Amino acid sequence: MTSAVRADSQSSHRSPAGGSPPSRRGRGLTLRRRESLAGVLFTLPWILSLIAFTAYPVLASVFYSFTEYSVVQPPEWVGLANYERMFTNDPQFWIAVQNSAYYALISVPLGLVMSLVLALILNFGAKGIGFYRTLFYLPVLAPPVVATIVFMLMFSPDSGLVNTILRGVGLPTPGWLDDPSWSKPTLIILSLWALGASTLVFLAGLKEVPMSLLEAAAIDGAGPVRRFWHVTIPLLSPVILFNLVMGVINSFQVFTSAFIAGGTAGEPLDSTLMYVVLIYRSAFRYFAMGYASALSVILFLAVLVVTLLIFWSSKVWVFYAGRDQ
Repeated sequence: MTSAVRADSQSSHRSPAGGSPPSRRGRGLTLRRRESLAGVLFTLPWILSLIAFTAYPVLASVFYSFTEYSVVQPPEWVGLANYERMFTNDPQFWIAVQNSAYYALISVPLGLVMSLVLALILNFGAKGIGFYRTLFYLPVLAPPVVATIVFMLMFSPDSGLVNTILRGVGLPTPGWLDDPSWSKPTLIILSLWALGASTLVFLAGLKEVPMSLLEAAAIDGAGPVRRFWHVTIPLLSPVILFNLVMGVINSFQVFTSAFIAGGTAGEPLDSTLMYVVLIYRSAFRYFAMGYASALSVILFLAVLVVTLLIFWSSKVWVFYAGRDQ
């Protein structure tokens, strides 16, 4: 009797098909597969857009850079001819490189300093400071085309607001965008119009500086300048690194302001011919897609090298709290 009951009990734990019951490990693997499949399905639109709008254009540009391609005709393989033409037979290339390098070397450090100064001002807990934070960020929302047109009106040599003020106080009036020696400085001034984004990043970094460290430095006798230089700046160095990298990348890709101010010819006298304007002109004015692709590849490599050098140098001057130096 007891053996029959035991047999019935054992048979009740078996699966209907006569096999052993599914293990917990098997059920866990099945659940993991379902979760993985759900994750892939949720990220599939992003993956497809990345392949279609980023990966494919990059790879296509590399391929077309070795071809002569005019859109209406199939690409014809020419090897390194586009690169040879770029470095040896195109003086416009070197003009665009010089203009872009000049713009980057001045606009990036100047933008970092001014955005940090604005962040320090906005970091004070004065009454109504939230209104000024919003006010400083508003220019970022303005379309670049509109901002450039407004600046062209303000800096007009004849009737612009800036020269009107300069005449009123007896100062000389530059030609600004009409003068080759002043056109690039004017574009740099225009780039400072939209410092709100980097200012907010610096402001967020300033909020994370521990007051205990500043108070300890003050107790040790450090003045405001020494506290700023020896406490605030090291703790802000990761934020400075971020804004520096983003500023360098954006400065090499400046297009809208230079294109509207000087057109594809880079007027006046090629002074506003930035590198991306040269790419645009080669691709959509002369339909030399192969040559424009070669220019794009060189731009990508230049930005990549500069960015890697910045990250390499960051080992020396960037301080991360909580990490041994």
